[in-house]
Amino acid sequence: MLLQIVTDTAVAEVTADQAVSVWELAKEGGLMMIPIVLSSFIAIYIFVERMLTINKANTSPDAFMSKIKELVLKGDINGAKMVCAQFDSPIARMIEKGVSRIGSPLKNIEASIENVAKIELFKLEKNLSIVATISGAAPMMGFLGTVIGMVQAFIAIAQEEGSVSPKLLSSGIYTAMVTTVAGLIVGIVAYLGYNYLVTRVSKVVHKMEYSSIDFIDLLQEPK
Repeated sequence: MLLQIVTDTAVAEVTADQAVSVWELAKEGGLMMIPIVLSSFIAIYIFVERMLTINKANTSPDAFMSKIKELVLKGDINGAKMVCAQFDSPIARMIEKGVSRIGSPLKNIEASIENVAKIELFKLEKNLSIVATISGAAPMMGFLGTVIGMVQAFIAIAQEEGSVSPKLLSSGIYTAMVTTVAGLIVGIVAYLGYNYLVTRVSKVVHKMEYSSIDFIDLLQEPK
């Protein structure tokens, strides 16, 4: 029992030391760590917000198009509009626009659906460019911090009288490298997150295209 207590205490002390060392390491990065950390928070916020939006846009019940087809074939246009209004998704808004244009030339209906699709796509891709920018800018900010740190280190070496201590040299170098590590981590994570979001958006766009084609085919069926 005593051995277990001693072991737990030692583990807690090591964990605390690691936490302090990481914090101290981050502080050693200098002022360039501030924009890098802020960029990471922005990227995480946008990623979570976009994921929730895309997941919501991707939810479309399987019976939705079947119900729309049934009502349109019956000539119940108002009923089809009510079904579309029940769902808050890009597909439902596209189909609702198409249903409201029934009776117009087919090209006009296709154009109306396409315009709604462009608006919905713009909404889905909102702020994705910011994540892409962070994925490229974060490593560059890290490299800038490294260059600044190296310049400061060489200035300190030049001002040092006599022999330069290894501690002074190593301290300046590792301080300069901290920003590079942080910038690369943020950049890599943002890059992976951006590509994942783009893939999810592409899947939603595919479903939108399939649904619009299905609806246009419905209008061309013989009555």
